[in-house]
Amino acid sequence: MRDFLDLGAMLLLAAGAVAALRLLHRLTAVRAQPLLAAPLLSGNVPDEHALSRFHARWYALTLLFLAFDVEMLFMYPWAVVVADMGAAAVVEMFVFLGLLMCGVLYAWREGALRWA
Repeated sequence: MRDFLDLGAMLLLAAGAVAALRLLHRLTAVRAQPLLAAPLLSGNVPDEHALSRFHARWYALTLLFLAFDVEMLFMYPWAVVVADMGAAAVVEMFVFLGLLMCGVLYAWREGALRWA
């Protein structure tokens, strides 16, 4: 029962601290000036809404980027243990890089890397 009282006291203290900080902010906040320029596009007015749809060609390029991003997730821990694992780790990494290269070649063949 004592544990629950301690937990309740901590929760009450935390809630009181949050309420006190919010009240302090309300009392001391300076009124914000209206924005004179948008923070997007270096102050220029955007041509379209921020949530507008992207062209479908960007999705393939994004997936290609994510594949290389995941590659780096695997390469950092691999670089730490490659000396301990020996040649087997090097072979496994080259197989992994070969599979990624197949993905790049497929994207290249499908035209995901063309900008026009």
